[in-house]
Order: sequence, then structure tokens, then C-alpha cells
Amino acid sequence: MTISPADLARFRADAADVDRSSAPLIVAVSGGPDSLALLLLAEAAWGDRVIAATVDHGLRAESAAEATYVAQICAARGIAHAILAPDAPITGSLQAEARRARYHLLETLRQSRGAAFILTAHHADDQAETLLMRLNRGAGVGGLAGIRAVNGAVVRPLLGWRRAELEAIVGQAGLVALRDPSNENPRFDRVRMRRHLAEANWIDRAALARSARHLAEAEQAITWSVDQLEPTHLRREDGAVLITPDALPPEILRRLVLRAITLLSPEAAPSGPELDRALAALAEGRQASLGALLVRGGALWRIWPAPARRAAN
Repeated sequence: MTISPADLARFRADAADVDRSSAPLIVAVSGGPDSLALLLLAEAAWGDRVIAATVDHGLRAESAAEATYVAQICAARGIAHAILAPDAPITGSLQAEARRARYHLLETLRQSRGAAFILTAHHADDQAETLLMRLNRGAGVGGLAGIRAVNGAVVRPLLGWRRAELEAIVGQAGLVALRDPSNENPRFDRVRMRRHLAEANWIDRAALARSARHLAEAEQAITWSVDQLEPTHLRREDGAVLITPDALPPEILRRLVLRAITLLSPEAAPSGPELDRALAALAEGRQASLGALLVRGGALWRIWPAPARRAAN
């Protein structure tokens, strides 16, 4: 037994939804200290329900050997393991595209194995870094909610655990964790934020993680409120979407406008400043463009597709 009774009880409380299920579950394991600790905790809690999964993005020469290393750890402990690889090379924004591919592969595996959940090893230090990065970018409530503890089938039970606690669990088990060199590359925003945090010992990471949890609860409350208001304040008419503003709070109006945009152009993703300009025009009764849409304020706010531009002669 490599997990103390106290750690096991804490983990099961943090993963209560998973603990109540009897279905298989997928544990994402890269071989780093965080994910190895998650694997050990999950094994202690749920035994043969656990299916470990390692995604080999093929971005580094060492990645195949690292996936094999995780497979060997799992084989030695009698844990089912799968190595997943994307069908096509990762291109574009590497971190964003790798993340998209990773969750797609994990979800595909979850469905194929009849698993209830995907567990990932995001922890309190990750949450603190995310919150500060998003604060620095001027994010709203949704962004400041940070890494969600539950997002669909994805569960992150370690958001209340510190990185050092997880490293200690791996060390006590006698395992050697892998180190991803990208976690030391200063060209990534997260790495720079991590270094700044390491120099600011006065910042309480656990407190930041709690703030993110409170913001996530606020985000849920706002979403619930918009769900209640949408039927009476938003309607479609003649190819447009009409919104009755009725002195609603600015954040509620922002969410209603976003829903209208999604109804008219599901692929649209206006930036924060673009949306702010459109909201200002609506509040002032003006007309403005928002990507491929037009907006006009007044007693009723109107949002509709901009007419197609005529081809030049």
C-alpha cells in the first residue's frame, strides 16, 4: 500500500462523483509526477476500474519511449493501459492543437470502453497559474473560473492538491517521474508565470485555487440566470435575433448577445474587445458591425447577418 489512508480518504472525497460510480474510468497519464500520483491514487481507490491512457503526440523524439515507460509501470501494477496517437501531425498552435487532439482521443477511448469519466491531474498550482494568466489578460468571470473541476465527462479531482504533495506520493511509491522539457521552455506563457510564482512565496496557491472555485460557482449561477431569462428576452424573427434589454445587468446582456451570435453564426468567436465595442453600440442605440453580423440598439436590440458584399466589376 503506497497511499496513506488519509490521502486516500481525501482523494475519494475530492472525486465523490467518480467514487459513486461502478463504471470503468480513464486516467490520463503522461508519466509526469502529477499524473503518476493521480494513477496511484485512482488505483488505490478503484482498482481494476482504472484504465490508464497515454497520448503520444509525436512532437518529441522521446515521446514514444515515454509512452512505453508508462505502459511498463502499468503492466507491473496490473493496470490496463492504452497508448493513443493522433491520426495526423499536430500543426498550428502546438499547445492548443495538442490539447484538442488529446481530449478527442481520450473521449474516443472513453466511449469505446464504456467508461464514465476521464480523470486528469490538474492541481492547485496549475489552477493558480491559470487564474493569474487570465487576470493578466483581462478575462471575465467565465475565464477566471479557471480549470473546471468537472467539465462534461472530464473530472479533475486534484485541484485542491499542491504539486509538492503529488511529487511526494510518487516518491513514496518508488517511481521515477518523467520530465517534459516543454515545462521549462520560457517561450510558453505558463512556464514564465510558473517561474514568477516560484519567486513570490507570499502568494497562497491554495487560496487562489479556492478563488477559482468560487468564480466557477458564480459562473454557474450566471449561466442559470441567463437560461431563465432567455425565453422572455431573446427571440428569432425574420432571420434576425431580437433581445429585450430591459435594464438587465451588463453581464447578463453580454451572455444574451453571445447566445444570439451563436444562433446566427455558430462558428463565430468574437474577441473580448470586439464584443465590448458591439455592446457599447447597442447600449447607445447605434448600429455597428460584429464580424459577419450587424447589431443595432434601441428598445429592442437587433442582431442579424450582414448582407453579402457585391463582387467588384
